[in-house]
Amino acid sequence: MAPKQRQIKIEQKGALAAMQRLEGRSDEELEAETRFRAAAQAILGARAAERMDAKRSREHFRAAIAAARPQERLQLRRMAEASLALAERRPADLKAAAEKLGQTPPTNRQLLALRFMGLVAPPPGAPLWLRARGILLILVLVIALLALGWAIVQVVSLPFGGVDKGVGIFWGFLLVCVALGVLFFVGRRRQKKARARQAEERAQAVAGRRG
Repeated sequence: MAPKQRQIKIEQKGALAAMQRLEGRSDEELEAETRFRAAAQAILGARAAERMDAKRSREHFRAAIAAARPQERLQLRRMAEASLALAERRPADLKAAAEKLGQTPPTNRQLLALRFMGLVAPPPGAPLWLRARGILLILVLVIALLALGWAIVQVVSLPFGGVDKGVGIFWGFLLVCVALGVLFFVGRRRQKKARARQAEERAQAVAGRRG
């Protein structure tokens, strides 16, 4: 039994190392990968899901499962379930799939953000009324942000005699742009850290249960 156990451990280490090594490659390099095709296609599927491209994600995971060894396919299917739940904006399914996969489940804030994204940007193929609702929500959100920026400018300028409404709208617009820029910068940093953590979890998911 000892040689067989050692062989399994070596295979697990190889799969884990392959996932970690391939994570740093570009999409073009992953497409051309042949030695570790299953791992490369799984990474491409996860990246497509992060871009909310459910169709491409599903295609990559199908290719990954087809190229994988039998003992790897269950974990790849679980990875596909989690990735597609993300791409299709299904918060409850994403949480359940992440727990089944053994990954850290999304926080309530992340699930709320995904739910909101599902409202303003429904997945492709959604009914027309859902897409119309998303556009309407975006317009309402833009108007609300501009009104909030204008109100802040008006309140801040009161000790200095106030500003004209037209000028207030201009400065309110600039204030909203700056605030969104800061949020975008902070969000990108957090997203980068989250992707690094998810990459490690994906690698462990492929190799973690093969023994």
